[in-house]
Amino acid sequence: MADRITVIGWDGTPLTEAAGAALAAATLVAGAPYQLGALPVPAGAERIALGSIQLAARRIAEHRGAAVVVAEGDPGFFGVVRTLRRPEYGLELEVLPAVSSVAAAFARAGMPWEDAQVVSAHGGRLRRAANVCRAHPKVAVLTAAGAGPSELALMLRGVHRTFVVCEALGTPEEDVTVLTSDRVADHIWRDPNVVLVIGGNGPQSGTAGEAAGWLAGRPVGFPGQERGWALPADAYAGAGRAGESGRGAGAGSAPSALPAHVRALVLARLGARPGDLVWSVGAGSGSLAVEAARFGAAVVAVEADLSACAQIAVNARRYGVEVETVHGSGPEVLGGLPEPDAAVVETGGADVVRAVLARRPERIVAVARTLAEAEQIRSAIALAGYRASAALLQSTELLPAEVAGEPLPAGPPAGGPSSVGSRSMPLQGAVQRSGGARAVAVDAAGAGLLFGPGTQTVLLWGEHGA
Repeated sequence: MADRITVIGWDGTPLTEAAGAALAAATLVAGAPYQLGALPVPAGAERIALGSIQLAARRIAEHRGAAVVVAEGDPGFFGVVRTLRRPEYGLELEVLPAVSSVAAAFARAGMPWEDAQVVSAHGGRLRRAANVCRAHPKVAVLTAAGAGPSELALMLRGVHRTFVVCEALGTPEEDVTVLTSDRVADHIWRDPNVVLVIGGNGPQSGTAGEAAGWLAGRPVGFPGQERGWALPADAYAGAGRAGESGRGAGAGSAPSALPAHVRALVLARLGARPGDLVWSVGAGSGSLAVEAARFGAAVVAVEADLSACAQIAVNARRYGVEVETVHGSGPEVLGGLPEPDAAVVETGGADVVRAVLARRPERIVAVARTLAEAEQIRSAIALAGYRASAALLQSTELLPAEVAGEPLPAGPPAGGPSSVGSRSMPLQGAVQRSGGARAVAVDAAGAGLLFGPGTQTVLLWGEHGA
C-alpha cells in the first residue's frame, strides 16, 4: 500500500500550502487529464488518468510511495472518497477539500442553497435526476458524459424551468449561462459542468418568512403546518365529500376524492419516492396526485374534466408541490407522457389499465367500479406479467347520536338487547347490527355512537417481476 495517500480537491484556484506540498512529494498522481496538465505534477511521478476509480484504487493500493488523487471541488461530496475508502482497497486517506462545484455554482448564481436538492446523473441516473427536477423547485445536477445539460433539457421537454449552466468552474475558461429549458438543447456544452434547474410550484427561498431553513434539502419553513398524509377529502379544493357521488358518477364531471383510508393503501402500494415518476390517471381534483408529490415523486395527473384540471393546480400550489396536469382521457393521451415508475388508474377501467401496463411501470394500482370490472383489471394485470392482488375496502363513519339526530335512552339497558324504535340496542360497549337498521354503541354513561355513511372501494394492484 502507498506510504501516504492524499486526496486533493481542486476548484481551479491556487493550491493551498498543504495541497502543494503533498503534490510536490508524490510519486504517483491520479486525476482527470485536464487536472494533470494544469497542476505542477512532479516530472518523475507516475500519472494515472482517472477513468475507472476502481482500477485507480487497485493501482494505488499496490504502489509504494506517496500517492495523490486530484478531484474536483470537495472529493467527499459525490466524489472519489467513497470509492477509495472501500474496505477491499485498505486505503487510509487524508482529504484536503476545496469549494464544491455545487457551492461554487450557487455562488455564481447568487442564490442560497440549503433548500436545494443535489443529484448526480452519473451511472445511468439521468432519468431519475430529471424526475427530481420535475418535482422540486431548486435542483443542482452533477452531469456526466452523455448526461449533460442538453440531455437533461430534452428529458424535461414541456416542463418550464430555468437552467443555470456552469462550465469549467474555477478555470480561465469558466462560463455561466442562464437559459430557459427549451433553449438548452440548442447549445454545445463543455465538460465539466454543473447545472442548476430552477422553477416550479414549490416554495422558494424566503416565501415562508424565515431567514434560513434548518434541514438541508428541504424548503425554508419545512415541515409546514400540515402534518400527516391521506388527508380528509375536504383538505382539497373541489374534492367534495368522499362517498357522496361515487367514483366517476355522472358523465362529464370529475369524480369525488377517494376516501382517505383508500388513498393511504394506494400510496403504500405505489411506494412513491424521490426520483420516481408517478402517473395519476383519472385524477379528479388531484388529492392522490398531490399526496404522491408530497412524498417527493414527480407526478403527472391526467384528467378529462377541465375544471378538475384547474383544481389540481390549486391543490398543488396549496401544498407546495409540483404536479404536471394533462387534459384528456383514454389510452391515446398516455402515449406522449414520460416513462412512469408507478401508476394509479383512478377511473377508466380495464382499457386504460392495459394502456398503462404497456409502458411497464414497476407498480400499478387501479380502482374498479364493479366486481366485473375488477376481474377484467385483475386479468389484465396478471397477463402483463405482474403479480396481481385485490381487496375490497369498507369503511363506515361513526357519528355521535346527537349529531345523527336520533335520541338515546337515559341510560344503558339493564339486561340483554331490547328494541327502541327501529334500532337494536346492544349490550354495554358492544356493537351490533340488526337487519337493515343502524347499530348503536352505548357506554356506561349513556353516550352513543351511530354508524354514519359508509363506502366500499374495490382496489387492485400489481408489482412487476415480483
